[in-house]
Parts: sequence; structure tokens; C-alpha cells
Amino acid sequence: MQIETPPAAKPYEKPEGERRGLVIVNTGDGKGKSTAAFGLALRAHGRGKAVKIFQFMKVPTARFGEHRMFEQIGIPIEGLGDGFSWKSQDLERSAQLARDGWQKARAAILGGEFFLVVLDELTYPLIYGWLPLDEVLATLRERPREVHVAITGRRCPPEIIELADTVTEMQKVKHAFNAGVPAQRGIED
Repeated sequence: MQIETPPAAKPYEKPEGERRGLVIVNTGDGKGKSTAAFGLALRAHGRGKAVKIFQFMKVPTARFGEHRMFEQIGIPIEGLGDGFSWKSQDLERSAQLARDGWQKARAAILGGEFFLVVLDELTYPLIYGWLPLDEVLATLRERPREVHVAITGRRCPPEIIELADTVTEMQKVKHAFNAGVPAQRGIED
């Protein structure tokens, strides 16, 4: 490790543009995409802003740690799917759940009631062809000016990346799962 001298001056100039809703994308093969979006939800909620979280691959009855906490503090989180595709008994039903869920998420975005709408794991129904990319792009473009949208998932379509204001690609350097350590409550769920 190399020791550095802390900067003595601010390393950037404050932007002078107008504040507006952003499209924020967390993608890549690394861990932390949903966690980062949930952190934004907590930050917005802590500032008294209305937040809604939609999870496209989780079942409505999911009770992971984030569900329990969000319920306690009053952030609505809604599972729209039936689990990951390899667990599905009927992929056409999974696709229909995604389409039905998208209509709910779309209404929440366009309705303007929420400061932040999180679309967790949205990229999967897009890359599986279950949702029309053009409709998602149109919704993001047409949303009320003050609405922020956070999108998570691997392999985010380049069209969404192009439209987004902020894109972070999580890169896996090392993961305990690859060393044989199974997923753990409180870390992965």
C-alpha cells in the first residue's frame, strides 16, 4: 500500500445545473447492486421522501432482511415475480408476472407520487424478452421531472445505460461463494 497526502483543496467544482430526477443504474457481475439501491431508498426515506421498491424476481411473500426492515420503517417493497428462472415451473407465467409487475412500476413512475422508484432486478425480464425495452425507455423519458429511478441487475441493456444519468458497474474481484461458502442470512438475504 502506498501512503498518500490527503487533498488540501476540494477536488471538484460544484455543478451549477438544475436539480432533477435521475436514472441511476447499478449493474455488473459484482455483489452490491441491490444493496446500493436500497441504500438510496434509505437515504431518501430519511429525508422524508416517498419511496417505492419493486423487485421483479422476488415473490410477493419474500421475507429477506431488507423486507423485514423496510416494513418496520415504512418503505413499501413489492415482489412481482415467482423467483429465479431456474426455479420456475412455468416460464410463461413468470413472463406474465413481469409484464403485470411492470404495469404497476410504470404507474408508480409516471404518477409522480414517489421521489424514488427502485426497479430491483429489472434487467432480467428485459434480457429474457419478457418486457418491451422500448416501453421501459419511453417511461424513463416521460417520467415527471422530479422522479428518480434506480435500476439494478446484471447485463443492463446498453440503451438504458445510454439514457441513464449515473451508471455504476459492480465488478467482482473475489466472492466467498466461489470458495465454497454458501449464501448466508443477513449477508445475501
